[in-house]
Amino acid sequence: MFDALSERLQTALGDVRSRGKLSEDDIAKAMRQIRLALLEADVNFQVVKRFTAQVKERALGQEVMGSLNPAQQVVKIVSDELTELMGGAGRDLVFGSSKPTVILMAGLQGSGKTTACGKLARHLKNEHGKDVAIAACDVYRPAAVDQLVKVGAQAGATVYEQGTGRDPVDIAEWALGRARAEERDVLIVDTSGRLHVDEALMAELAKIKKRTKPHNVLLVVDSMTGQDAVNVAESFAETAAFDGVVLTKVDGDARGGAALSVKAVTGKPILYASTGEKLDAFERFHPDRMAQRILGMGDVMTLVEKAEAQMDGDRAAELEAKLRSNQFTLEDFLEQMQQVRKMGPISGLLKMIPGMSGAGLGDMKVDDRELDRLGAIITSMTPQERANPTILNGSRRRRIARGSGTSVQAVNQLVKQFSQMQKMMRQLSKGKMPSLAQLTGGR
Repeated sequence: MFDALSERLQTALGDVRSRGKLSEDDIAKAMRQIRLALLEADVNFQVVKRFTAQVKERALGQEVMGSLNPAQQVVKIVSDELTELMGGAGRDLVFGSSKPTVILMAGLQGSGKTTACGKLARHLKNEHGKDVAIAACDVYRPAAVDQLVKVGAQAGATVYEQGTGRDPVDIAEWALGRARAEERDVLIVDTSGRLHVDEALMAELAKIKKRTKPHNVLLVVDSMTGQDAVNVAESFAETAAFDGVVLTKVDGDARGGAALSVKAVTGKPILYASTGEKLDAFERFHPDRMAQRILGMGDVMTLVEKAEAQMDGDRAAELEAKLRSNQFTLEDFLEQMQQVRKMGPISGLLKMIPGMSGAGLGDMKVDDRELDRLGAIITSMTPQERANPTILNGSRRRRIARGSGTSVQAVNQLVKQFSQMQKMMRQLSKGKMPSLAQLTGGR
């Protein structure tokens, strides 16, 4: 998501950056480009109008015109306003003073609500140490209860279900009683969805709210539906007040209009974003970090958090010491590669590094399967060969190529690159700077 918008905004601000001083015409031209970029991203027209008016007003003020670096100030203003547009300071859930904290999940059928329940349960368990239960109250959609039981088990959450033969309001009340008796920290209530907003959906939601008295009501919105998602959120806000939004399918080919419009239209912030199909592809939504990503400024905080979640501190220090002493083996290389893969697609990680987008590397299409091929080559080696690749003669390399389903050339390339990395680390440990050829693998 946001790829097209990010490219357009960076182009518009690139024109601004190329000028030492800025005139009113320069700013007006940039605003036109920004306006078009936002409209093409399916952002609500009124939201675009207010956004560009605020940016222009600030850009024409003393804040920019009187600064030593006006272009940098304009970029900062756009970043600030984008952050504000998506909700300002990031917000988290409200936890009750007594158990359980009740979270009511609402949304239309097909929005990814049931999967979002599992992802949220896993997030609360892993990030907050909560004992989570989920109430299966979607009794109308075929196999919804079975899906929730499966997702709940994968997330490490207990699922309370009574099949599809009972009233969902009664199931929700029964589940709350069980959660209290078993002293669960959190109860997530998965409600029924409809194909569209209607009276029956809202009436049922209102009854469940009345019986369970939730601390948080979250609306699950499919970002792929663009302005339709915003219209749905507006309808829910009017008839069944919710506290925040869970934005699903953020990794899809969406233009970003829902994320940029929903807070301005409904007044309710986006709390979480579902960024992939796997249960761990779920994260808190930080408006400031998302604004920085859109403008190609990277997202170091999220990158650090992903790394910390996957990498053991003591092991990382041990590997660093091995690198410095030139004792880093292919076994260690494989371990680090596997840890990086757990952090998500490489192309996504590149976009979080400041300057990558500006250098054209943020849009690099990195084939993650290449890492799988490298892993296959290394795992086809014996422990002795991983520890000491210099013993790899022709027959050994042919055996490894057959075992990994690759070619001898691929094995040779890996060994060569690893040898170059070791040589480079030896030079760095002696305080010497490696040559450009070494840094680029001789290309």
